[in-house]
Amino acid sequence: MHRRPGGVPQPIPDGGAPGRWPAGAPGVDWPAVIRDWRQLRPAVRSPGPSQLGAAGPARPRSRAVAAVLARALVLTLVLVGGAGPSAAWGPTGHRTVGRIAENHLSLEAARAVDDLIGPDTLAEVGVWADFIRSDPAWRHADPWHYINLEDGQTLATAPRHPDGDILVALHRFTGVVRDAGASREEKSVALKFLVHLTGDAHQPLHAGRASDRGGNTIEVLWHGQPADLHGVWDSLMIDSQRLSFSELAAFLDATSLNQIRAWQAASFEEWIAESIAYRAAAYEVGNGELGYAYTFRHLPMVERRLLQAGIRLAGLLNGIFAAPLPAPAPADAALPDVHE
Repeated sequence: MHRRPGGVPQPIPDGGAPGRWPAGAPGVDWPAVIRDWRQLRPAVRSPGPSQLGAAGPARPRSRAVAAVLARALVLTLVLVGGAGPSAAWGPTGHRTVGRIAENHLSLEAARAVDDLIGPDTLAEVGVWADFIRSDPAWRHADPWHYINLEDGQTLATAPRHPDGDILVALHRFTGVVRDAGASREEKSVALKFLVHLTGDAHQPLHAGRASDRGGNTIEVLWHGQPADLHGVWDSLMIDSQRLSFSELAAFLDATSLNQIRAWQAASFEEWIAESIAYRAAAYEVGNGELGYAYTFRHLPMVERRLLQAGIRLAGLLNGIFAAPLPAPAPADAALPDVHE
């Protein structure tokens, strides 16, 4: 049975409009699309020998079939995310971050995570915040995935989005998960956003320039095929390795305890500052024809950022869900006699 990605969207903690599943698109007659797709399936299967002639496979002739094809195309576009802004790292990258974090959770944090999102895992809910972007009811959350700064600007000098940005969202959702008065549903939504936004914060072009929408409007050729620079960093470089997220996580998840502690000590603002520093190299596209050489130069950075995101997500959750220290014993409390 197909599981809904990340579970059912819940109302946003700040009182925004609730999300819905399945994510809809305005004007789409979903029952008709699904019915027509089922009717279409026999017509688009590979033709048998009796259907082939000198002119090749038979082509659909009726307007009815053409209409079915058009509605099926709408279904495909919506299910893969529509025409909205690009999503950081893509499914493989976000699931990799979640799996690495799972490997470094404390026992207390692992239990708390399971209580909030179980039976889903961090890897599974890593794409939830992108999945709901196809739903107009969640459109207000779009600015929470990034922060824009032009060259020469800093976090202190850059204008901030009036509806919030990734830094505002990271602090907000951390507070919700920590809040003893928040409901389980509010904490579940906040946790799912934290998993996703931690990954986003480590993608250099999610701290990109506003003038090119973080590389979304920079057109390039990826191995000869049209693409945009943001998409290259989201998924094309990662997917070119032909690894599942579990394989990629296993390959990357190897670092020293001292390095883990150093990475986990960094603040949200430091995560973004690192992405800003890395983005200059990402924008070096030359004549725009990208392929093996570009991957050779930048894949190590991509892999480092995925690993950092997973390690830091674990550190964030371990801190949030840390078991409280036992109260100190009174100074005059009698010590037990070990000889009794």
